[in-house]
Amino acid sequence: MQSRSYTNLLELASGNFPVMGREREKRRLPRIMTVPGSITELDDEQASSVASDNPSSLSMDRMIIVANQLPLKAKRRPDNKGWSFTWDDDSLLLRLKDGFPDDMEVLYVGSLSVDVDPIEQDDVAQVLLDRFGCVPTFLPPNLMEKYYDGFCKKQLWPLFHYMLPFSADHGGRFDRSMWEAYVAANKLFSQKVIEVINPEDDFVWIHDYHLMVLPTFLRRRFNRLRMGFFLHSPFPSSEIYRTLPVREEILKALLNSDLIGFHTFDYARHFLSCCSRMFGLEYQSKRGYIGLDYYGRTVGIKIMPVGIHMGQIESVMKLADKEWRVEELKQQFEGKTVLLGVDDMDVFKGINLKLLAMEQMLKLHPSWQGRAVLVQIANPARGKGGIDLDEIQVEIQESCKRINDEFGKPGYQPIVYIDTPLGIGERVAYYSVAECVVVTAVRDGMNLTPYEYIVCRHGVSGSEANSDLGGPKKSMLVVSEFIGCSPSLSGAIRVNPWNVEATAEAMNEAVSMSDPEKQLRHEKHYRYVSTHDVAYWSRSFLQDMERTCADHFRKRCWGIGLGFGFRVVSLDPNFRKLSIDDIVSAYIKAKNRAILLDYDGTVMPQNSIIKTPSREVISIINRLSGDAKNTVFIVSGRGRESLSRAFSPCRKLGIAAEHGYFMSHDKCVFFRWSQDAAWETCGQSTDFGWMQMAEPVMKLYTESTDGSSIETKESALVWQYRDADPGFGFAQAKEMLDHLESVLANEPVAVKSGQYIVEVKPQEASKGLVAEKIFTSMAEKGKQADFVLCIGDDRSDEDMFEIIGNALSRNMLSVNTTVFACTVGQKPSKAKYYLDDTSEVILMLENLAEATDTPVTSDDENDGSP
Repeated sequence: MQSRSYTNLLELASGNFPVMGREREKRRLPRIMTVPGSITELDDEQASSVASDNPSSLSMDRMIIVANQLPLKAKRRPDNKGWSFTWDDDSLLLRLKDGFPDDMEVLYVGSLSVDVDPIEQDDVAQVLLDRFGCVPTFLPPNLMEKYYDGFCKKQLWPLFHYMLPFSADHGGRFDRSMWEAYVAANKLFSQKVIEVINPEDDFVWIHDYHLMVLPTFLRRRFNRLRMGFFLHSPFPSSEIYRTLPVREEILKALLNSDLIGFHTFDYARHFLSCCSRMFGLEYQSKRGYIGLDYYGRTVGIKIMPVGIHMGQIESVMKLADKEWRVEELKQQFEGKTVLLGVDDMDVFKGINLKLLAMEQMLKLHPSWQGRAVLVQIANPARGKGGIDLDEIQVEIQESCKRINDEFGKPGYQPIVYIDTPLGIGERVAYYSVAECVVVTAVRDGMNLTPYEYIVCRHGVSGSEANSDLGGPKKSMLVVSEFIGCSPSLSGAIRVNPWNVEATAEAMNEAVSMSDPEKQLRHEKHYRYVSTHDVAYWSRSFLQDMERTCADHFRKRCWGIGLGFGFRVVSLDPNFRKLSIDDIVSAYIKAKNRAILLDYDGTVMPQNSIIKTPSREVISIINRLSGDAKNTVFIVSGRGRESLSRAFSPCRKLGIAAEHGYFMSHDKCVFFRWSQDAAWETCGQSTDFGWMQMAEPVMKLYTESTDGSSIETKESALVWQYRDADPGFGFAQAKEMLDHLESVLANEPVAVKSGQYIVEVKPQEASKGLVAEKIFTSMAEKGKQADFVLCIGDDRSDEDMFEIIGNALSRNMLSVNTTVFACTVGQKPSKAKYYLDDTSEVILMLENLAEATDTPVTSDDENDGSP
């Protein structure tokens, strides 16, 4: 039986999410169904997002944990009639609830490790929901193969571990059908979440690379949903990640989460680098928290390595003597120093590198021959994956045979290789007798083996296993620097596993170290591992999710974009789109109007190659500035010469160039600035000696930053790096900012960073001061503005919006003044209105021009392009 949502995969992959099937046979709604609205809305993907106006049916928060697999073990009953389910005690997901409040309900959504017949699925789902709080996602076998064994294991897993598909046999080339299956599977998971969710009260925590596009499906339906994602694998460097053909779709989907978690700063740094290079997003760090501003939403970045479940390990240790008889191992390795490796059979675990290092240690330090033993436990591979393990297994077997043949003798084998599955009780017994654990993975998301080893070597107070260890606690670790737990284990000997000789020396150092040194390192590690367990990890993640989502229900949210381009815009509740009808109505009633317009990005598209205004723009501005009731200004960061040329036909237009340092002023007209007037300098200082100090610094950075340049204005210097490498340019800009602030500390200038620029300008030059000067002059002449329109698109325009916001309290504007402070684009701003783009700005200005009541003379109607 094939799931209905498995159809139309091409539509899914391209982002055209189809309507979910309406005719569901024998559908049984869960008892905890709490989505506001009618049940039929669940079947309509195009239904509007669930709002936050309906009262919640739950009085407390609930956590929905979504992962590829449920934390359950399943087996067929002996009579072959039905299934038997039990909790999987080894599952990390099962232990997350230890960090949640006691009264928080936890629901699990995921697939099962077995294939359940479609006839049995409804009954199984009800049993799992009632008995375990689990909501199973049943994936058709053909979908499961392409989704998990295909896209997850053949494409994402190798790529995230730095293996590129240079050939068809090396990692697997990108397969569009597998991507479509991945999208379809994620959609099935989203349907199961939607069936049980209460979007106002529930948290959703999504786990790992199997479900990286799930946030888009859920955010598309619930704009204010509190949702976190944690990646348990490495996140590769941007150079590697950007080779993925669906790189943007996955990255945009992740950004629909509220909080994204990684084990290490390296992984987070790579993710942030991708966001910067691909979307131009720069992160900010505030009070220890890292965040990305994404369309008004702050996407938090969490760096927190996962821990182990102390209680489970300690309970197993108490039974270890009875279940595995640790004494047998002690007798087997009596008089020997045991080094231990515990790894999954995986190409990235570096098992053979470990064997080669052991061989090298025996050669370089013959005294260990006959005394040192490496026990290598190789657990079965977790999935079929995209990499053939046969060659790796043959290589490992050959290395074991060669080393044992060369260094072995009766009663002694330097390599003990175990390739059969071992339970946690057996692992604990091996941990207890090992002098050192060696991890040589070439790439691993976290790897909790060292943590388990440390706890086992510490023992449990009062248990037989602890008394067997005897004396002070000690342990040693040799770990690869390429695994997630490495930064947390400061007392471990870190190695580059590819350097076999260095690894061999590290192994020798570890087992030769004095006992007091081993004890100190062990105590340091145990303090960390015992306090940073899985409960600490989940509690910390939940707290950060609550903090990140604190403003969800205060802001106005709406979704825009199609397919995987979907995102939620989150803005202040008072921020709204400028209504043309409202502004025209206020414009007609007004007697003294102030109109302040930015240039680039406002009346001129930011990406336009042609940087001169069109005939249409010239005509509109001429008509507006020709009205005797209007004071119209172009307020720009551009130089006065270029602005004068661009607007030469607009004879009554005022111009504030270089952020207002220069203003064109007509002394003959009643406080009217116009193009015929002389330029007025707003700044008090005309000494630009600081330029001779700043320019050499900028030249130094220009020479070392390919793609950067210096723009010299009359009153300012601008270093721009738009064409430079984004990461390097950003780093150089930060360094230059500090350098210039130090050099110019005693000069009357301001050093500011903007979008791909660093600018040095006089302190008194800002667009805010331009607005203040205009309003003050109008008020002093008895013509206080009763209508203000101010439009801009970037950070410098926020100064004008701020001045306008404070103008009332400073008596520059009256309580009867109608103010329209408007930004271009839907983004956080001090303005209270927005228009989407320059075309809407021009349309609005055209409507104002048509409403003007002053006829334009033939001299004014020069609308030719400059």
